[in-house]
Amino acid sequence: MSEPPAIHPLAAALNRVLEPTAIGRSLSRLGTRLYFPKGVVAQSAEAAEHAGRFNATVGLAARGGEPMHLPSIAERLPDLTAEEAFAYAPTAGIPKLRDRWAAELRAKNPSLASAVSRPVVTAGLTAGIAMAADLFVDAGDPVLLPDLVWGNYRLIMGERRGARVDSYRFFDPANAAMNVAAVEGALAAYPAGAKVVMMFNFPHNPTGYSPDRAEAERLISALGRAADRDLRLVVLVDDAYHGLFYEAETLKESLFARLADLHRNLLAVKVDGPTKEEYVWGFRIGFVTVGSAGLAAGHYGAFEQKAMAAIRSTVSSANRMAQHLVLAALDHPEHERQRAANWEELRRRYLTTARELGRRSSAAIRPLPFNSGYFMCFHLPDGTAEEVRRYLLYERGIGTISVDAKHLRVAFAGVDTGDLPELYAEIYAAAERCAVRHGEPGGAAAARR
Repeated sequence: MSEPPAIHPLAAALNRVLEPTAIGRSLSRLGTRLYFPKGVVAQSAEAAEHAGRFNATVGLAARGGEPMHLPSIAERLPDLTAEEAFAYAPTAGIPKLRDRWAAELRAKNPSLASAVSRPVVTAGLTAGIAMAADLFVDAGDPVLLPDLVWGNYRLIMGERRGARVDSYRFFDPANAAMNVAAVEGALAAYPAGAKVVMMFNFPHNPTGYSPDRAEAERLISALGRAADRDLRLVVLVDDAYHGLFYEAETLKESLFARLADLHRNLLAVKVDGPTKEEYVWGFRIGFVTVGSAGLAAGHYGAFEQKAMAAIRSTVSSANRMAQHLVLAALDHPEHERQRAANWEELRRRYLTTARELGRRSSAAIRPLPFNSGYFMCFHLPDGTAEEVRRYLLYERGIGTISVDAKHLRVAFAGVDTGDLPELYAEIYAAAERCAVRHGEPGGAAAARR
């Protein structure tokens, strides 16, 4: 078998900078090989600054110094310049947006006191998670996930990167709270010196649960103790639904704020973006920010070069027009009021859901705890989730998601508030119908009305 090619000198230089840090100790084999080439993109950026006469670098057709474009498209974008709408974006994203998002991050997480990397723009949150996986996950690496999880995590980590996906029970045995003891028990099974990748997603998809402050403190302490015994932790914090917290006791800050400077053996990776926070699902813009105790500006600069290499070698750059529109929204004088109005509507849907579930009871279907985000999740003890889903879809015209045989996810965020009582009446009736078909008399414990 032939030997892999030698590591490029630019990659080797970055590795030397990162070697003594949590970033360097956590890099995958691919991550160690990545570097940002001094090719077309780098030379074009240099030319944009210094080529005062002619710029014959980047593959972009120009006329009079502006990108060529079709008037039929430009007339739909009257508030954007040709450069903003049609040109390539810098590989790491528009600098003003990156700095603005960094300021937003600190405003939303006041306990974040340490230095962290400058956010790098990715082509959506999923691309951010995949980029982090490329940088930090090798085939066979353990990736620790809860049993209830967004299925794309397994696709990215297990299938794309070949990781060994381990799991723990997300809720405690009573299905009443987050099972922090299970997290601690799972970590205890790994030997000292092992690298373990973990993922947390609050508000949680699919259950819509976020820890309260006490649960979060226990979780942070458990991670700190694991790092103390020399586990090398890479903790990916997927903050896709950040800010959609509806109860007073729920932790409002990202876990990243507490993990970014917790321990030299713990690398915190925050993946977030405007998709849900700014209600721009199709813009496909995300951000990746990292932090760890003891890291300095030079380390974060080297990480940025690795991240840019991962972006350059896959999607090249994220959508420039979407980046400018998000930046304009963040700077709009009505931004906070408009975002708050949407939050209030989602909270009404949450409260309506909680009220409707509180007045219903059935042995065939039971809601799991939820307090935030877009979703709630039902447990169907008889394993009829897929049957219920299909009945609701094909017989009643209602779409839901069967997470597995025993769990049905409902996105209350996608249903008008006034329609939610009818939705839940249909779901309970469907679950009881399927339970009776399976010979479970408990399904007839009708809804209380």
